[in-house]
Amino acid sequence: MPYIPFTEEQKRQASEVDLADLLRRQGERLLRSGPEYRLASDHSVTIRGNSWYDHATRQGGGPISFVQNFYRLSYPEAMCLLLNDWQCAAHALAPKQQAPPKKLFALPAASQDMRRLYAYLLKRRFLDREVVSTFVRAGLLYESCETFNSREYHNAVFVGKDEDGVARHAHKRSVSDRTFRINVEGSDPRYSFHHVGTGDRLYVFEAPIDLLSFLTLYRKGWQVSSYVSLCGTGEQALLWMLKQHPAFRSVCLCLDHDPAGIEATLRLWDILREHGYEDVGLLQPAYKDWNEDLKARRGIPAQEAKEHPKLVLTQERPHIVQQGMG
Repeated sequence: MPYIPFTEEQKRQASEVDLADLLRRQGERLLRSGPEYRLASDHSVTIRGNSWYDHATRQGGGPISFVQNFYRLSYPEAMCLLLNDWQCAAHALAPKQQAPPKKLFALPAASQDMRRLYAYLLKRRFLDREVVSTFVRAGLLYESCETFNSREYHNAVFVGKDEDGVARHAHKRSVSDRTFRINVEGSDPRYSFHHVGTGDRLYVFEAPIDLLSFLTLYRKGWQVSSYVSLCGTGEQALLWMLKQHPAFRSVCLCLDHDPAGIEATLRLWDILREHGYEDVGLLQPAYKDWNEDLKARRGIPAQEAKEHPKLVLTQERPHIVQQGMG
């Protein structure tokens, strides 16, 4: 990403962003812990106002360092996220500041073509063309083109629609070398990227590309089942899908094969059981996520899976094993 000359005022605004507000906007689930919050996906991380601390690594700081670490963004990308999706208008500031009004949801402007989108998804992510085109034709996937500081930025936009077919959610992922990814401000986390089939099984993923990678790996008859990407690890989209489609009888959790994905799987498992769903299955990728599995199938080096130091999942039933009792 090119150098961006942020002003001192913009740096001040970014440093005062309320992290709990930011994370909720990204679809993350937070757990109250006294005056602080803990990340549901990583209980070692606590949030309080515009500060964070990781008790496992004994590191902490403010919003900028948090976004750089948690979302693996560069400094300019972290600043742009904190300053509200490339527009340099701050998210809700910490409690000592007055919160700005919530921005209404609007889909990003579309590019004149989808050349970069297809090149990225097919050549770099190795997705099946027909799978991608099915979502493009349904209006659930397109390429955006937005201008910031006189430069054009192109992103893959994964759209989530409500029960009436109205777009209510959008997740952006850069189609360039940048690692930028974000939920568009104003998105309703209930209506995340999804497909509804005619069958009674729902598959649940963290990211849209995970979902599309799974369909590429298992293409035969995929349209029959239903799929949802949480665009994070929050349960809102999962519960909305189940409420809107009471015919669903089986849920299969397909989150990442890493500590955060394992913790989220166990949490979602408990939530589903609390809502009366008994037929809850588990599918873990062999590597870190389903796109890494797709790479491995093509003979391309893939990121290895990582087990949780304290939690273990089984194919029959996720369960907790205390450390040392293995």
